[in-house]
Amino acid sequence: MKKIFIDGSAGTTGLRIHERLGKRDDINLVTLSDEKRKDPEARKEAINSSDVTFLCLPDDAAREAVAMTENPDTVIIDTSTAHRTEPEFAYGFPELSDKLLNKIKTSKRIAVPGCHAGGFIALVYPLVKAGLISPDASLFCHSITGYSGGGKKMIAEYESEELDVLLTAPRQYGLSQTHKHLKEMKAISGINSFPIFTPVVSNFYSGMTVTVPLFKEMVNGSVNDIKDVYRSLYNTPIVKFSECASDNGFVSGASHSGLDSMTVAVDGNEDRILLIAQYDNLGKGASGAAVECLNISLGVDPATGLEL
Repeated sequence: MKKIFIDGSAGTTGLRIHERLGKRDDINLVTLSDEKRKDPEARKEAINSSDVTFLCLPDDAAREAVAMTENPDTVIIDTSTAHRTEPEFAYGFPELSDKLLNKIKTSKRIAVPGCHAGGFIALVYPLVKAGLISPDASLFCHSITGYSGGGKKMIAEYESEELDVLLTAPRQYGLSQTHKHLKEMKAISGINSFPIFTPVVSNFYSGMTVTVPLFKEMVNGSVNDIKDVYRSLYNTPIVKFSECASDNGFVSGASHSGLDSMTVAVDGNEDRILLIAQYDNLGKGASGAAVECLNISLGVDPATGLEL
């Protein structure tokens, strides 16, 4: 039985990981009391006595936790932004390539993708790799997410009995074009410049839809060529290709709420193409992806304990 520690188990992602792992009989969860969960020495002991530690922490605290890790056999799975583009960390999206999958299998350091970034990379990475999109392409990304992605403070704001009227409508943010996911989106997808990125938070708990639009002049091929790449690559229960994202002409941000899966689709037409990824910001966008990485590291079915 593997010993698993969740450093930051009181946060939204940590709680969801705990939910998934608490039902399993192949795992022994190491827990700290409320008095000790912020004690550096107690955390250090828990990390180094574990087989796998999840870091569900702010970036600086995640870096501190990695520095505390002295046991060469302890696997660190970091859900923060801190290490996603660090070469010694495996990027935790195994469906992208066998190379990434094998690195997750063997690495002691794994970085879980960001919620918005995961969808963008799922859409763009394979097309750049296949030569259908140039690395020099100037891309745009629109993403709508449920409010749970903002953590406990934002959840409390949206679930207040006296809901601010401004929160009842979708709200665009990241207006300065310096969103923390941009570095990851550029580095992992293989493009040479940051995309224009417009994230939107809306009044629903969880789920997200990421869209990357393309003019036909940006594609070295056809819509069917794009579909063929996705169809060949995304054919697992966790990430799968769908011929169409539309539900009677609509795409809901909440279509995958509560699930750990992702659906990738292509819509639009030959002149103006829409690449669409649908998933849950708390699932494949966070805790679900983290548990999938754990499963791969442990050598069990990647879907173990996931809601698909």
